[in-house]
Amino acid sequence: MRGLTQTDMLSNIGNQALWLIGLILVVGVLLVACAKREAFRPEPAYQEVGLASYYARSLHGHPTASGEIYNENALTAAHPHLPFGTRLKVTHLNNKRTVEVRVNDRGPFVKRRVIDLSYAAAKKLGLLQEGVARVNIESRP
Repeated sequence: MRGLTQTDMLSNIGNQALWLIGLILVVGVLLVACAKREAFRPEPAYQEVGLASYYARSLHGHPTASGEIYNENALTAAHPHLPFGTRLKVTHLNNKRTVEVRVNDRGPFVKRRVIDLSYAAAKKLGLLQEGVARVNIESRP
C-alpha cells in the first residue's frame, strides 16, 4: 500500500465536501416540496346582502357573458363584478335555505338586486314563488 499524498488527501476532502453539500441541497428541496401548504382562501371574503332574482326559463340554452351556455339545471349565477368561476354561498334570509353557485354571467341589471340565480339554484332556495328575495352572499374557497 502506498501512502496518501497531501494532494490526494485534499482531493478526497474536496469530494466529500461536494457530496455533503449536494446531499444538503437535495434534503432541503425535498423538505420544501413536502411542506404542508394551506389552501388558498380569498382575504377578505366577499360578503353582500341584497335582493336575488332568477333567470327566466326562456333563456335556457342561450350564451352567458362568460361564453358558457346557460343551463337552467346548473347551479350558476350572474353577478355584476365578481370574476367568472367565483363560488358563492347564497342564503335566503327568510327561510335560511342555502345553495352554492358558480358565477358565469353578468347581471342583474335591476336596481337593488345583487345576484341573478339559475332556475335550479332559485328552486333550492325556495325562491320560485316569490321571484325576488333578500339574500346573503359569501365567497367560498
